Amino acid sequence: QVQLVESGGGLVQPGGSLRLSCVASGSIFSVVAMGWYRQAPGRQRELVADYNSGGATSYKDSVKGRFTLSRDIAKNTVYLEMNSLKPEDTAVYFCHTYLYTIYNHLSEYWGQGTQVTVSS
Repeated sequence: QVQLVESGGGLVQPGGSLRLSCVASGSIFSVVAMGWYRQAPGRQRELVADYNSGGATSYKDSVKGRFTLSRDIAKNTVYLEMNSLKPEDTAVYFCHTYLYTIYNHLSEYWGQGTQVTVSS
């Protein structure tokens, strides 16, 4: 079993900042890719930022220059530093990963989601 536990969401005013954290734990052999998606009401889930299998990062165009993805490989943890937040960033943010379990299975996992609300 693998669990993704997110933290750091909340309510913030436009222009403010938040930092999301996601820790993967359980029967993990190695993480292949890990990052964040978000889903706003009535909209499809979309990629915000992630590390791919080569360790490179990618960002949704609308968050480039405002959001920064970082990680602690030893702790199977990713962080999303979100600055200059806008109301359109309001969504449920989900941690996501592809990883190999200790049973050599390549598996996909999602966190439970954390709400980010940007409003004055």
